[in-house]
Amino acid sequence: MLTYNSRAPPPSPKSARLDRITAPSRLWIGVIAVTGWTGVLLQLWIAAAAAAGQQQAPLQGVLWALCYFTVLTNILVSITASAVALGHRGRLTGSSALAAVAVYIGVVGLIYSLLLRSLWSPLGVHRLADQILHDVTPVLYVAWWAVCAPKARLAWAAAVRWLAYPLAYILFSVVLGALTGRYLYPFADIGVRGVGAVVRNGLLMLVLFAGLGCAAVAYSRLRRSS
Repeated sequence: MLTYNSRAPPPSPKSARLDRITAPSRLWIGVIAVTGWTGVLLQLWIAAAAAAGQQQAPLQGVLWALCYFTVLTNILVSITASAVALGHRGRLTGSSALAAVAVYIGVVGLIYSLLLRSLWSPLGVHRLADQILHDVTPVLYVAWWAVCAPKARLAWAAAVRWLAYPLAYILFSVVLGALTGRYLYPFADIGVRGVGAVVRNGLLMLVLFAGLGCAAVAYSRLRRSS
């Protein structure tokens, strides 16, 4: 006869209830994983081919592509989506991690649409990769998280903890630009905009991440799983 052990610790409210994900939801996240990896690999192939066309090592092009926040975040989405689709249980598929990834990839889509889309007009395979990384994957994942992802009563401090990733990236991109003279994003170009403007832009980016993070926490608390 099975009895309830009153001394057993209750399940963590922050852990994702993957057993509650329905078959259609698991299929959806599986599609996101395939889409995400397709976009990432396509972008890396384009970068390698472009480097080779400039008489550089293809690996150099791949490494530069991996320095972009868009590519790194799409990799994070693809890993997370793959883990959920395969039923992995752990921090990677916890409610806090799933929400944080939604914030990160949501910012990728927003910043590109508001600030970067008008700066170039890719064609052919470049356009396909661009749309997957900046439009398709962000929309699919954020929608999946909002509708299907297990929710928990997250602490408001989670929105602050989630800033570690964008803050680390901002510092990395500035240092990389200072060392190489190549700034990955125009709003982080110290040589053109100056230190003050870049610091201001960085702070505004963190405010955006924090604001969306708080919105994600609020939504998660409202829709938390019972």
